[in-house]
Amino acid sequence: MIIRIVKLTIREEEVDTFKSYFTTVCDIIRHQPGCNVLQVWQDIENANIFFTYSLWDSEQDLNNYRDSAFFGQFWKTVKPWFATKAEVWSFNKLMELN
Repeated sequence: MIIRIVKLTIREEEVDTFKSYFTTVCDIIRHQPGCNVLQVWQDIENANIFFTYSLWDSEQDLNNYRDSAFFGQFWKTVKPWFATKAEVWSFNKLMELN
């Protein structure tokens, strides 16, 4: 399993546009082959910072999504709304800790 966390800092004037657009594409992303989870969080101290958390079956599934025409269009749409470059972390999930 691959965990992917992305920090998106959106220009203040584009926050509502970003939230609206992301709401429309979440189900599309969640239904990509190999995607098990997609969650979006908004920072409680800085309303223009968002984090996405996704869980993928494999690195290949994540790469297939990132190479897809959908992702290319999605990224092209949201990138102009960024205040800073997106920060991305990927992890191999080893186990569940209870």
